[in-house]
Amino acid sequence: MLSLLPFRALGCDRLTRRAALGVGSLGVIGLSLADLLRLESVAAAERSPRARSIILLWLWGGPSHLDLFDLKPKAPIQYRGPYAPIATRVPGMEISELLPHLARRTDRLAIIRSLHCESNDHGIAGTIGLTGSQNGGTSLGGAVQPGALKATHGAIVSKVLGFQPPLPRFVTMGGTLHQGKRQITGEGGGPLGTLHDPFRLEYDPESGVKLPQFDLLKGQTADLLASRRGFSRTIDDLARHLDQSPQIERLDQFRQQAYSLLTSPAARQVFDLQQEPEQLRTAYGKFRFGQCCLLARRLVEADVRFVQVNWSSHVEPVEDTGDGGWDMHDRNFQQLQDRHAWMLDQAFSALLDDLHDRGLLSETIVIAVGEFGRTPKINEKAGRDHWQQCYSGLVAGGGLKVGQVVGASDARGEFPANRPLHPADLFRTALHQIGIGTTDLTAAGLTPLGEVIEELV
Repeated sequence: MLSLLPFRALGCDRLTRRAALGVGSLGVIGLSLADLLRLESVAAAERSPRARSIILLWLWGGPSHLDLFDLKPKAPIQYRGPYAPIATRVPGMEISELLPHLARRTDRLAIIRSLHCESNDHGIAGTIGLTGSQNGGTSLGGAVQPGALKATHGAIVSKVLGFQPPLPRFVTMGGTLHQGKRQITGEGGGPLGTLHDPFRLEYDPESGVKLPQFDLLKGQTADLLASRRGFSRTIDDLARHLDQSPQIERLDQFRQQAYSLLTSPAARQVFDLQQEPEQLRTAYGKFRFGQCCLLARRLVEADVRFVQVNWSSHVEPVEDTGDGGWDMHDRNFQQLQDRHAWMLDQAFSALLDDLHDRGLLSETIVIAVGEFGRTPKINEKAGRDHWQQCYSGLVAGGGLKVGQVVGASDARGEFPANRPLHPADLFRTALHQIGIGTTDLTAAGLTPLGEVIEELV
């Protein structure tokens, strides 16, 4: 009698040649030798990660792909915008004249020009971008999409890799994401629980880094907190005798991490940007996003495995009661020139240089993307509206195959002309590079979403 027990025990992505030969014939299970070797190759790649950390530069509000990464100089004037494409370090690859620093570093990055998603509502598209699925997404009007909310990508990294005091696995810089006055869903652990929500930092150019979750109350000191911890430990010991569940153990780990961040000088020094040379801080830019990119480098250097840098908390620009988001329904070109484009160009380029100079770029994936793009056709307010049908994203580092363009849009930048890709594909690729594969996801109770982008790996 034929037994398939070895295959059930290992899982399809961990199939070994010995296990296959044990059934007597590869043909019995419909596998050729080439199939078997391919499966072994995939399994080996998942067991041997090429990268350690991911930095997500979340361009909240939706940057215009037509004016930054995928210009169409031959399109009609009402589509192409005022900016010219410029040559880059990679022959044949062109980007906007607004991004001269990145143009000199395209050999360190890849441009994906065929991303698309299912919604042009910031809240729903944001959920898609951060989780790979629109399930549980909330629209501006408050309508909730059917289906159970998924975990955000950083929470998946936290779950699979586990807690590692004194620093968290998953850090987000910036406030919770909003459109209008409504907070979006999909920034946290979702089905994995609040233990895998991000450790959130705030940065203010005037006062520096803030740790809002763990600010000491007035009159408290780290020493006083440590003494109180002894009393708390006594109570915890009693509780453990009553309940030895895994959930209690995870809560203990989370509490240990929180205490470590407060009481360990070494841990808190990671957040001190004053330790960096003034010249480097200036290179990143003395504005919020630039300094957050510098802090992201410090965090991955300290072995934080997923860092999300939110460009803004609100989608709206400052002039529209927001805090500088990319949602430019009017004055799109003025705002790109005055603020957004040069800030992104300076900070992203400095991050690539800094990671490279420290030998960290090869093990750190950097992703820059928003929830969607902007309409190819310019509106009557010299702006561009929401456009989810086709947009661009940038990836760099982490052993990915860079110096290339993946996918293409049509002549007006309206729809993918080839290789349409979804945000779930982008982040499935990033997780693959840090060694989180199908087996790890299913073991954590998660349904794998998207496909690995073969051109990048």
